[in-house]
Amino acid sequence: MKYKQRSTPNEGIPSSSMADIAFLLIIFFMVTTAFSAKKGIDFNLPRDDQNKSPEDVRAVLIDIDPGGRVTVDGNPFNLTDIKPYLMPKLSANPNKFVIIKTDSDAQYGNMIDVLDELKQLDVKNIALPTREEIASWGEGS
Repeated sequence: MKYKQRSTPNEGIPSSSMADIAFLLIIFFMVTTAFSAKKGIDFNLPRDDQNKSPEDVRAVLIDIDPGGRVTVDGNPFNLTDIKPYLMPKLSANPNKFVIIKTDSDAQYGNMIDVLDELKQLDVKNIALPTREEIASWGEGS
């Protein structure tokens, strides 16, 4: 019996369908990839309240000078007059900031008296600025 000799195997890679496979892969990835038209940081801008006036937003500035005189928002006040002045402002905005700017030569007891008045009003946001902060306001001390 006579056997046929086998031919030598083809050592090349068949590339006849390589282009078809490449196009199928491109189409597959294009279909399955989620394209996002909007990229960036998501944030919510605050809403513009037309009901709020600039007076509602501004903090109340209480200034105590070396002589123990108290000025509130630039107007001279007795210690007992602070409460009636602040009540309507705090009822409109309970989180209103009150800044106590005390002169470095003022007596400590004067500041404590003002803090006691604010405590009776249940003021939530009281600030005692440093000399550097006061200097950054441009007013000096």
